Amino acid sequence: MNKRSITRWVATGAISAVALAGLTACNTAPADDGPVTLTWWHNGTAEPLAGFWQDVADEFEADHPNVTVKVEGFQNEELQRTLIPNALRSGDAPDLFQQWGAGELAAQVRAGQVKDITADVSEQIDAIGGTVAPWQVDGKTYGLPFNFGIEGFWYNKDLFAQAGIEGTPTTLDELNEDVQKLKDAGIVPIAVGAADKWPAAHWWYNFALKACSPEVLSNAQANLAFDDPCFVEAGQYLQDFIDTKPFQEGYLGTTAQQGAGSSAGLVATGNAAMELMGHWNAGQMGGILAEESGGEATPPAFLGWFNFPGIEGTDGDPTAALGGGDGFSCAKDAPKECVELLQYITSVDVQTRFGEIGAGLPVTKGSEAGISDPNLQQVLAGLKDATYVQLWLDTAYGPTVGGAMNDGIVNLFAGNGTPEDIVTSIENAVATL
Repeated sequence: MNKRSITRWVATGAISAVALAGLTACNTAPADDGPVTLTWWHNGTAEPLAGFWQDVADEFEADHPNVTVKVEGFQNEELQRTLIPNALRSGDAPDLFQQWGAGELAAQVRAGQVKDITADVSEQIDAIGGTVAPWQVDGKTYGLPFNFGIEGFWYNKDLFAQAGIEGTPTTLDELNEDVQKLKDAGIVPIAVGAADKWPAAHWWYNFALKACSPEVLSNAQANLAFDDPCFVEAGQYLQDFIDTKPFQEGYLGTTAQQGAGSSAGLVATGNAAMELMGHWNAGQMGGILAEESGGEATPPAFLGWFNFPGIEGTDGDPTAALGGGDGFSCAKDAPKECVELLQYITSVDVQTRFGEIGAGLPVTKGSEAGISDPNLQQVLAGLKDATYVQLWLDTAYGPTVGGAMNDGIVNLFAGNGTPEDIVTSIENAVATL
């Protein structure tokens, strides 16, 4: 997720040797029909996504005999925290790179690091519709999504039944009751990969989503205003939840998506009952199990999904969902073939096949038929039921504010901060802009 998907802040650091090796021959616009080498960075390090992107590159090369595509997959946190920011600042970026949009993209646009592709992708914009908005800045398009969905709890139906849980919780009180039932049955209720920061931060995001009204959330995204008391209340709900000890031992040192010992791996192997994670997580679990067994990347059969429960007595919308997507941008000086590759990635054919492999939810109209995975069908149903969808908060607020927010939340998880400290960190970051 992929993911997604999905660390959402920028950190500094040296580009690794393997990344530097991938930078050769980038961003040099050759004569028409002359030899072209495109470098493409993405976060699909496991099957089925890694192989799928390689297939797409091979197909593009077959249709463009003058083009060579060097495809490289990197672990998500390394890619977003270090490799992409440093490569863009160096002026020697990959031609096509993973793009999460919104505030993060806006910062890259202000720095003059990404290509304006507006005039070249009008057909794709029409086919994608409103989902393209996070990849647009001031009416211009600087990237296209290939995947968009919402977050929720991925849970083990068998462990829920073993603990005597019928159905899924729709309120925070019911979630707390189910956590206790799982603990009473000797089952780890929830896995979280707090070592990667963003999975822990997403807990506060969801408490804010269900404590704050959609109007307050919209104002916060548009104006970076956090004076409503619901933001402190979100931290208080999170603190109370942490105090119930719902997570696995050592969660502060657990990664999110790398191997059987990660939070996704703990759920995939039946060692924890649920995980709060994005729409890509079923495919991620399937990849982890394939690595362990050497078999196919098939998600566990016991998986179920439900949206983060509502909080009674707050202004939050109980049906609201937190979501976001994955896309790609072309570096400012990338050759025209980079845009052509992006057009191919978002074509109905490629998008339909993307849905078929179960790695995420495609965005191009006409590709819905590819969504055969029952896990993604659950997420799609949740997306349709949501009356309000809030973009990932760190993506929405941009790298400076998002990074400070995530750090404040992780401090709370570690027992080194308070609900008020999170809001203070956010407001201090806003003041620096």
